[in-house]
Amino acid sequence: MAEETPQTTPMLKPEVPTYETDKDIQENKIIALLSYIGILFLIPLLVKKDSKFAKFHAKQGLVLFIGWFLVWIPVIGWILWVGVLILSILGIMNVLSGKYAELPIIGDLAKKFNI
Repeated sequence: MAEETPQTTPMLKPEVPTYETDKDIQENKIIALLSYIGILFLIPLLVKKDSKFAKFHAKQGLVLFIGWFLVWIPVIGWILWVGVLILSILGIMNVLSGKYAELPIIGDLAKKFNI
Protein backbone atom coordinates (compact mmCIF):
# COMPACT_ATOMS: atom_id res chain seq x y z
CA MET A 1 0.00 0.00 0.00
CA ALA A 2 1.40 3.38 -1.03
CA GLU A 3 1.94 6.04 1.56
CA GLU A 4 -0.21 9.11 1.16
CA THR A 5 1.61 12.38 1.44
CA PRO A 6 -0.34 15.25 2.90
CA GLN A 7 -0.94 17.99 0.42
CA THR A 8 0.06 21.38 1.62
CA THR A 9 -1.29 24.62 0.36
CA PRO A 10 0.94 27.64 0.36
CA MET A 11 0.15 30.01 3.19
CA LEU A 12 -0.93 33.40 2.05
CA LYS A 13 0.88 36.16 3.82
CA PRO A 14 -1.46 38.61 5.49
CA GLU A 15 -1.11 42.08 4.13
CA VAL A 16 1.12 43.93 6.52
CA PRO A 17 0.34 47.62 6.68
CA THR A 18 3.28 49.82 5.88
CA TYR A 19 4.19 53.08 7.50
CA GLU A 20 2.90 54.98 4.46
CA THR A 21 -0.47 53.20 4.59
CA ASP A 22 -0.87 53.86 8.32
CA LYS A 23 0.09 57.49 7.85
CA ASP A 24 -2.39 57.88 4.96
CA ILE A 25 -5.20 56.41 7.07
CA GLN A 26 -4.47 58.51 10.14
CA GLU A 27 -4.14 61.76 8.20
CA ASN A 28 -7.25 61.26 6.08
CA LYS A 29 -9.86 59.67 8.35
CA ILE A 30 -11.94 62.83 8.75
CA ILE A 31 -11.82 63.65 5.04
CA ALA A 32 -12.72 60.05 4.12
CA LEU A 33 -15.61 60.15 6.58
CA LEU A 34 -17.22 62.90 4.48
CA SER A 35 -17.53 60.39 1.64
CA TYR A 36 -20.59 58.86 3.25
CA ILE A 37 -22.48 62.12 3.84
CA GLY A 38 -24.31 62.87 0.59
CA ILE A 39 -22.64 65.13 -1.94
CA LEU A 40 -19.71 65.67 0.42
CA PHE A 41 -18.08 62.64 -1.25
CA LEU A 42 -16.69 65.24 -3.69
CA ILE A 43 -14.43 66.77 -1.01
CA PRO A 44 -12.11 63.76 -0.65
CA LEU A 45 -12.04 63.34 -4.44
CA LEU A 46 -11.02 66.96 -4.99
CA VAL A 47 -8.92 67.71 -1.91
CA LYS A 48 -7.08 64.41 -1.30
CA LYS A 49 -6.40 63.10 -4.81
CA ASP A 50 -3.21 61.33 -3.70
CA SER A 51 -4.72 59.50 -0.73
CA LYS A 52 -5.63 55.90 -1.55
CA PHE A 53 -7.68 55.68 1.64
CA ALA A 54 -9.76 58.79 0.91
CA LYS A 55 -10.22 57.84 -2.75
CA PHE A 56 -11.33 54.29 -1.86
CA HIS A 57 -14.08 55.59 0.43
CA ALA A 58 -15.03 58.47 -1.89
CA LYS A 59 -15.75 55.99 -4.69
CA GLN A 60 -18.09 54.05 -2.41
CA GLY A 61 -19.65 57.35 -1.33
CA LEU A 62 -20.28 58.18 -4.98
CA VAL A 63 -22.21 54.95 -5.48
CA LEU A 64 -24.22 55.63 -2.30
CA PHE A 65 -24.96 59.16 -3.53
CA ILE A 66 -26.38 57.69 -6.73
CA GLY A 67 -28.41 55.34 -4.52
CA TRP A 68 -29.95 58.32 -2.72
CA PHE A 69 -31.54 59.36 -6.04
CA LEU A 70 -33.19 55.96 -6.38
CA VAL A 71 -34.87 56.48 -3.01
CA TRP A 72 -37.48 58.67 -4.74
CA ILE A 73 -39.02 55.65 -6.48
CA PRO A 74 -42.34 54.93 -4.72
CA VAL A 75 -42.49 51.85 -2.44
CA ILE A 76 -39.15 50.42 -3.60
CA GLY A 77 -37.53 53.67 -2.54
CA TRP A 78 -38.51 53.14 1.08
CA ILE A 79 -36.64 49.85 1.17
CA LEU A 80 -33.69 51.39 -0.67
CA TRP A 81 -33.63 54.29 1.81
CA VAL A 82 -33.08 51.88 4.70
CA GLY A 83 -30.40 49.99 2.76
CA VAL A 84 -28.52 53.14 1.74
CA LEU A 85 -28.67 54.46 5.30
CA ILE A 86 -27.28 51.20 6.70
CA LEU A 87 -24.50 51.12 4.10
CA SER A 88 -23.60 54.73 4.93
CA ILE A 89 -23.32 53.88 8.61
CA LEU A 90 -21.18 50.82 7.80
CA GLY A 91 -18.93 52.99 5.64
CA ILE A 92 -18.48 55.53 8.43
CA MET A 93 -17.63 52.72 10.85
CA ASN A 94 -15.03 51.36 8.40
CA VAL A 95 -13.42 54.79 8.05
CA LEU A 96 -13.23 55.30 11.80
CA SER A 97 -11.68 51.82 12.15
CA GLY A 98 -9.15 52.63 9.42
CA LYS A 99 -10.30 49.77 7.19
CA TYR A 100 -10.31 49.37 3.43
CA ALA A 101 -13.47 47.26 3.64
CA GLU A 102 -15.79 46.99 0.65
CA LEU A 103 -19.42 47.61 1.44
CA PRO A 104 -21.84 44.83 0.50
CA ILE A 105 -23.47 45.20 -2.93
CA ILE A 106 -21.80 48.51 -3.84
CA GLY A 107 -18.15 47.62 -3.26
CA ASP A 108 -17.74 46.00 -6.67
CA LEU A 109 -19.52 48.88 -8.39
CA ALA A 110 -17.24 51.40 -6.71
CA LYS A 111 -14.13 49.59 -7.98
CA LYS A 112 -15.28 50.14 -11.55
CA PHE A 113 -15.07 53.92 -11.25
CA ASN A 114 -11.73 55.05 -12.60
CA ILE A 115 -11.33 58.33 -10.79
